[in-house]
Amino acid sequence: MNENFLRVWLRAWALITIVDGIFATVFPVVAYGQPLGRAWQNVAAVLLGRVAIYGGARTIVFGLLMHATVALVWTTLFLVAALFSARLRRVVATPAGIIGVATLYGPVIWIVMSLVVIPAFTHRATQITERWWVQLLAHIPFVALPIVAAIGRGLHSPSTRVVDARPVGDAA
Repeated sequence: MNENFLRVWLRAWALITIVDGIFATVFPVVAYGQPLGRAWQNVAAVLLGRVAIYGGARTIVFGLLMHATVALVWTTLFLVAALFSARLRRVVATPAGIIGVATLYGPVIWIVMSLVVIPAFTHRATQITERWWVQLLAHIPFVALPIVAAIGRGLHSPSTRVVDARPVGDAA
């Protein structure tokens, strides 16, 4: 595996895991008065069931591991898309392109997770509430932006260039 590819991939994964992890830990405490760690117990409950809410530190850690795994999946999907699409690489080569793509990718992530993935495990329909819309919007700066920015910058950085990001057909 290309060392630069691995560096871009791991950097993007670490960034999204940390940025969204901080947001998902702090926001429910501040906005909704939830106990610290409850967000991660809720994440764990997707696989373990509602009993995870009472699991203490063990289910918090399990929820954090699930979060890191899901972050890895969405990071990998975007990196693969960027590697296969010269057009996407060109778009995310600019700050405006990064913001534009993140504005689309964040809601896509939340919609797929909340309407497809989570209900597939919980066997419960998603309730579209005010909190659902907050999450939809929060996925732009706290989920998609770190992924798109880290990969967009990483693919175009001279020190970590993974692919030749020139438009197809340009002379060498």
